[in-house]
Amino acid sequence: MTTASIFVGEFLGTAILLLFGGGVVAAHLLNKSKGQGAGWIAITFGWGFGVMAGAYFALPLSGGHINPAVTLGLAASTGEWSTVPVYLAAQILGAMTGAVLMWLTYFGQFRASDGPFLSIFSTEPEIRRPWQNLMTETIATFMLLFLVVATGQNEALALSGLGVLIVAFTVTGIGLSLGGPTGYAINPARDLGPRIVHQLLPISGKGSSDWGYAWVPIVGPIIGGVLGGLLGTVAHEMI
Repeated sequence: MTTASIFVGEFLGTAILLLFGGGVVAAHLLNKSKGQGAGWIAITFGWGFGVMAGAYFALPLSGGHINPAVTLGLAASTGEWSTVPVYLAAQILGAMTGAVLMWLTYFGQFRASDGPFLSIFSTEPEIRRPWQNLMTETIATFMLLFLVVATGQNEALALSGLGVLIVAFTVTGIGLSLGGPTGYAINPARDLGPRIVHQLLPISGKGSSDWGYAWVPIVGPIIGGVLGGLLGTVAHEMI
């Protein structure tokens, strides 16, 4: 993989993820949306399909990480860090682009609805206790990376689309089972990129971007991703 292919794959793949994922939340929450009130099941499957679509696109170009926690977890498990900055930059910029495209898609619905709108862009905890929220994000992301690495899906991701499908269903399962407390970022780019966009966009009544909480869905997934990558490698060698 070249630096250019990694950047293009991760940028566009993450943009697709955020367009799908942010889009399903917007469909659920905004007035005059045909999907209004679709509920948590629809949201988790929408994000799962977003992972599948984005990762399938990025697979031949970059390996289909579309998540800094995946990139860092795989780097920790393999010891290969040289391309990490390219992955991270592309993922953040791609997430910002996907969030802007989602806003443009639902422009009329945003204007027909009352804010605040941060929950459409980024995660917000149901119970605001940073240590608990951090623990939730760490555990959820740990499970993602542990299962990917321990079962060899990191190798499958580089070889075939089957690995992408398995990871997409794993993300959906994590959302259904572990996503309730925080909205399951499990991806620093997924939360940070749209939060920046929420801060910048001229949306009437959008409310606060809540930067005081923003560190939680960044630090938690990074800790969980690195630990999952390291312990997943140990488990993979034992299987």
